[in-house]
Amino acid sequence: MATRRDSTSGTEGEDLMMPVLTMREATRLLNVHSNTLRRWSDRGIVKAYRLGPRGERRFRREDIDALFTEQSGQPQANLSRAR
Repeated sequence: MATRRDSTSGTEGEDLMMPVLTMREATRLLNVHSNTLRRWSDRGIVKAYRLGPRGERRFRREDIDALFTEQSGQPQANLSRAR
């Protein structure tokens, strides 16, 4: 699991370390294909943070956990078809 520095806190000079997941880590937790997670990110279903010159996506663990909890009421087969 990677970490991301976020310096948007109210205290000047204070950096917060926020755990973030790579695309692979998030897809494994959700048991979905990477294209599905990209589509969900593009549609605003889950928030992705774009990092680096290639714009690689990272996901907050809390957001992935919330998505999993929200989707867990549906059968596993429907998880990859959420719109």
